[in-house]
Amino acid sequence: MLDKTGIKDVTVDLQKLIDENNELYLDDGIYLVSNLFLHSNFKLILSDNAILKGIENDNYKIIDTRVAGINMPFFAAIINVIDSSNVLIKGGKIIGAGDYFYEKYWGKTTKDGMRKKYDELGLRWACDYDCKRPRNMLIQNSSNIKIEDTKFYSSGFWNLHILYSSNVIVDNVYIKSDSKIAPSTDGIDIDSSHDCKIMNSYISTNDDSISLKSGRDMDGIRTNIPTYNIKIENIEFDLGYGISIGSELSAGIYDIDIKNCKFHNTDTSFRIKSSQKRKGYVKNIKIENIECENVKYLIHIFTDWNRLYNECKIKNTDIPIQDYWYKLIEDVPNDIPDTEISDLYFNNIKSKNIDNKISRIFTIVGLESNKISNLFFENLDINMNEYGIIKNAKINVINSKLNYKENYIRENDDFDNR
Repeated sequence: MLDKTGIKDVTVDLQKLIDENNELYLDDGIYLVSNLFLHSNFKLILSDNAILKGIENDNYKIIDTRVAGINMPFFAAIINVIDSSNVLIKGGKIIGAGDYFYEKYWGKTTKDGMRKKYDELGLRWACDYDCKRPRNMLIQNSSNIKIEDTKFYSSGFWNLHILYSSNVIVDNVYIKSDSKIAPSTDGIDIDSSHDCKIMNSYISTNDDSISLKSGRDMDGIRTNIPTYNIKIENIEFDLGYGISIGSELSAGIYDIDIKNCKFHNTDTSFRIKSSQKRKGYVKNIKIENIECENVKYLIHIFTDWNRLYNECKIKNTDIPIQDYWYKLIEDVPNDIPDTEISDLYFNNIKSKNIDNKISRIFTIVGLESNKISNLFFENLDINMNEYGIIKNAKINVINSKLNYKENYIRENDDFDNR
């Protein structure tokens, strides 16, 4: 009999049931677990009040995976689908051990954890990798996967990571991981994957709500698996950074369709972030039928994002140097073209701001070496405080209403350099 009180670790018992069956139903209760691994041709069905609760310690299995664009050993997720096909995950709740891992990162006072030490040593860029925290769900090297009617809470790291996978459908999920001290609690990350659809869902986070990725710097260039043919529709966003492309985009991202989404109180609606070292490309992006309210930065495309995170140098330190650090500091040859951003089409975008002090329409800053091209905006109906900045890019605005009070406020350039 499985313990349903959330007191006893039932990982081993649950894994045995998974291994011996092609379908598992969990009824109401709290099931305390670390990592579960689902196999091909499997259905995991949970009742509305069945909860998989992550253990509040570091006893999670280390696997070979990718984290923030780098292939490396890292914690497995609470639910893992790896090297598998034809899997359904339906219903229930996944509640990560968020508070435990947020304290590990920031410390009890938010000023005395790993991050403080790494900042002091000039190693900000390494902390997110060294401070291992489990994702709520990982789909890796898999195909024909469906996740529906599942709720995600308090993930230690990203909530749902789709990696090196194809034909993944995410339908009617609810993600709430928006504590102000929750680092890197992205909602859904689609990473070097293709033919995926995210729809009919609600997402509120303290980082990117949905992020499209394809690897970081030379590690991503070597792996060379782009993200493409992704559809995102009928999503409600409440807090978080909206839909992001990057910053890990070294293998390229293309053919993305985003439509019928609503953004409330998010920092951005759509953004692209890259760096001089990242390379890669973003092209053929269509965004239409978007409604925004109290969004700080409507369109944010920035190719010199967060230098403390991107300028990686190993300094004298008592912290053990990890093998993957060398991937992060590896130089990218100069003959590889800088990030190319082109062919973005925005249609029927509405935005109004009621109470945000920051309220900017455009931050579009390309690289001098590779200017942003073919940006089209049609049927915009915008009421915001500030027009913003456009540099190393040319935009085309057609049949639109742009109402704003200020042309440009320099202090609003500083955004997301945590």
